[in-house]
Amino acid sequence: MSLPISFEFFPPKTDEQRVVLNNAHRQLSEYKPEYFSVTFGAGGSTREFTRDTVMDLHERYQNATPHLSCLGASVAEIEQLLNDYREAGINRLVALRGDMPSGMASAGELRYANELVEFARAKHGNHFNIQVACYPEFHPQCETAAADLRNFKRKVDAGADGAITQYFFNADAYFRFVDDCTAVGIDIPIVPGIMPITNYSQLARFSEMCGAELPRWLRKRLRDFGDDRAAIASFGVEFITDMCQRLIDGGAPGLHFYTLNRAKATKQICQGLGLNSAE
Repeated sequence: MSLPISFEFFPPKTDEQRVVLNNAHRQLSEYKPEYFSVTFGAGGSTREFTRDTVMDLHERYQNATPHLSCLGASVAEIEQLLNDYREAGINRLVALRGDMPSGMASAGELRYANELVEFARAKHGNHFNIQVACYPEFHPQCETAAADLRNFKRKVDAGADGAITQYFFNADAYFRFVDDCTAVGIDIPIVPGIMPITNYSQLARFSEMCGAELPRWLRKRLRDFGDDRAAIASFGVEFITDMCQRLIDGGAPGLHFYTLNRAKATKQICQGLGLNSAE
């Protein structure tokens, strides 16, 4: 089966982490993804690591996509990054608001992702394919789903080409969200974000921070495995593969995997889906 897929990395900070990322990149490249994206820390805390990782991957493989957040960054810093990426031949980016780091007094000149999209379009026209974030279970800082949908539409109206969702574990949430988007005139591709399940405590912590719903039955099932990580990983691959198949059957335009710089679970899911590889 041929389906547009992409994989997300976070920028390594040590030589050991770079080895892990390069190994994951090598293995996942077998599935011929559209791109590998590289995250951008709160308030630009990994800005240089992100830039260096993107430039390195792009120079070697020509398929790297930077995340770019605006909160806590100056317009000059954002403009410099956009110019650097364009000069390197990079033509895709993921535009995000980002998180405000503790201790920072100012949010910066661009406070929202739609403003970042507008800025990138004003400076570079249609050079960049711009992806933005969206939330099937709505953003944890948003008071209502309707308000969150309005915020998403502002990013689309500003010039976003496509969107990647926060991860979720209920396919119905994605399908309902897409229907809601269609009803308000949002017609860009909305790609589901997929989080492999390999570590319950880590997943619970991430989900609490980002507002992703861990269904009660899934929490109980994962807790029942205790410290048996092999059993958690095996169950996780089966569950996520089944969910992805349902998303594909329901018309999802692609899949975006949050790999956490590890290839094994993501690769097993791709294999289970019968996605084409170079092997």
